Amino acid sequence: MHDGVIHFTVGQRRGLEIGGQAEPLYVVALDAEQARVLVGPKRMLAVASARIGETNRIGPLPEAPLTAKVRSLARPVPITLEGSLGDERSATIRFAEPEFGVAPGQAAVIYARERVVGGGWIKDTESAL
Repeated sequence: MHDGVIHFTVGQRRGLEIGGQAEPLYVVALDAEQARVLVGPKRMLAVASARIGETNRIGPLPEAPLTAKVRSLARPVPITLEGSLGDERSATIRFAEPEFGVAPGQAAVIYARERVVGGGWIKDTESAL
């Protein structure tokens, strides 16, 4: 039993109170409707892409390579953008390498070099498995 899914985040490892496993376990998904916290090995957190909604754009998109940051303490990682940013549209960011700990509800900030060019809210993700 647990005190509710509100106390967990995707990617969390600490505080799960599950021991004795061959490898560390992480929260890999939350099912609020069923009050379930799903756990698994780190490889299950690998995400290939994320659909973002409610997007915004700051000026025109330059020809420079794009990166995205999806966690406040993470470094921006290379992406390709499928679709257009701005006017609250949806778009998809495809990570050059699998990214870990990406979950719906997080913000995705898109950069061209050091310049913020836009972003949106992660609506869903595609597993890299």
